[in-house]
Amino acid sequence: MRLNSFSFRVRYGETDQMGVVYHGNYAQYLEMGRVEWLRALGISYKSMEENGIILPVISLQIDYKKSALYDDLLTVETNIKKAPLVKIEFDYKIYNEARELLVEANTVLAFIDKKTNRPIKCPDSILGKLRF
Repeated sequence: MRLNSFSFRVRYGETDQMGVVYHGNYAQYLEMGRVEWLRALGISYKSMEENGIILPVISLQIDYKKSALYDDLLTVETNIKKAPLVKIEFDYKIYNEARELLVEANTVLAFIDKKTNRPIKCPDSILGKLRF
């Protein structure tokens, strides 16, 4: 599995006084996409951390196309294009209910040993579930 999609509604607290989603909230939407992508593989962030692996974001790029509004039903599509090594790179598209593209984004995360704070290879438990 390389592509995962999930949907949610924009909450009032995520918007400004004009009902437009605050730009900083999109980073959280991307995180939600990553968490759900891993969950669809049968892996949770929590279990990775319990096994001594953390995944900090080392690069974030967001291209805003159109604003999301209060109560919009958004769909986050999360995709990876290549097998992860020490880093894992995600591409995202966020759409509204009318299937208008709102955001294109990319993040790069590094697999880090929680105890040593040093980079490590992608766990076999993840690699084994990906098809490239």
